[in-house]
Amino acid sequence: MAATSLQCKECKTPYALEARYVCERCFGPLEVVYDHERVDDVAEARRRIQGGPQNIWRYADFLPLEQPPASARRASSLSGLPAGCTPLIRADRLAERLGLGELWIKNDAANPTHSFKDRVVSVAVARARELGYEVIACASTGNLANSVAAHGAALGLESYVFIPADLEEQKVLATGVYGTHVVAVRSNYDGVNRLCTELSGERDWAFVNVNMRPYYAEGSKTLAYEVAEQLGWETPDRCVVPIASGSLFTKIARGFDEWRELGLVSGDGPTMNGAQATGCSPVAQAFAAGSDVCRPVKPDTIAKSLAIGNPADGPYAVELARRSGGGVDAVTDDEIRAGIRLLAETTGIFTETAGGVTTATLAKLAARGDIGRDERVVAFITGEGLKTLDAVRDTFTTHEIDPSYDAFEAEFAGARA
Repeated sequence: MAATSLQCKECKTPYALEARYVCERCFGPLEVVYDHERVDDVAEARRRIQGGPQNIWRYADFLPLEQPPASARRASSLSGLPAGCTPLIRADRLAERLGLGELWIKNDAANPTHSFKDRVVSVAVARARELGYEVIACASTGNLANSVAAHGAALGLESYVFIPADLEEQKVLATGVYGTHVVAVRSNYDGVNRLCTELSGERDWAFVNVNMRPYYAEGSKTLAYEVAEQLGWETPDRCVVPIASGSLFTKIARGFDEWRELGLVSGDGPTMNGAQATGCSPVAQAFAAGSDVCRPVKPDTIAKSLAIGNPADGPYAVELARRSGGGVDAVTDDEIRAGIRLLAETTGIFTETAGGVTTATLAKLAARGDIGRDERVVAFITGEGLKTLDAVRDTFTTHEIDPSYDAFEAEFAGARA
């Protein structure tokens, strides 16, 4: 495989491609290192990708598995569910409402469990099976729990999902139905994650976002690969991406950079704008303060899928936002609800609260004049609105009438005019 090792993002110490996530020397996070050769025949490389399966395994050459490209079908069987190849939708009505030029929505709610987490779980579980693990687990704010439970069911693997006890009911129900072990922890996500980190040292389990985290994070790059392919092998000018841990934000940028370095796509690296909820915005606060340190916060927001108060990749997200000429903004709960409605009313896409954060941040950037009319912008929607129904409760009117024409006319008098 093209992946050669793990490497500390801070001190660059190399490690074997095993279940490991933190550097023994400096305690920095680990990431996968590849040995890719620049593509000589770009047209042939693109044809090979396009001839691959209609899921993330069309990009098997760029993911940390032992399978060669010809065995992409086997890689898919290792992960259970066919994630990826989700729609990229031209959002002209939303662009007109916001005064923008070319706007696209990458709707990753179209994945099997209705969030982008199916991408990262697919890669993490496939690698975990290569390493011989038979139990998969995670710490989750909801979407990841859905995905781990579903992948475990599809593969016949035992699974454990650890969630905050106050998680949205819809996400709990959509997890337990798969027959997983649901463990509700009386804490926020950061407390749940600490417990799972402790358990990963005691149990021979593959915690997808703990001991398997370097591989898990690589799945997010496939969003960039897909967008570039869907845009005709070009990069967008700007990306608006929600930030929880910061991994998705940084890996999307890395995916574009990898393909640019290999000569597979044209264009510059996009300007990267991150989106957080005001009630849990350590990355936005650090960016605004000009600091490299993301000070931990106690989450208090309806956007629970983004409620990570101590984001592992926060400093890297801040650095990327600055380097790319972008930024990280935070929006209030009321703005999040308005963002959900705005996206639904102009595109027909119903997103969860994380998507409301993304759309509200997009609207804020447009109102400030930060986005040029000539820019090609992609906003990333990472989850389905049916998972967070309470966020839109009482935000619209239901007209109740008697079953008669006169009753309808009385209720909507003058509507045709």
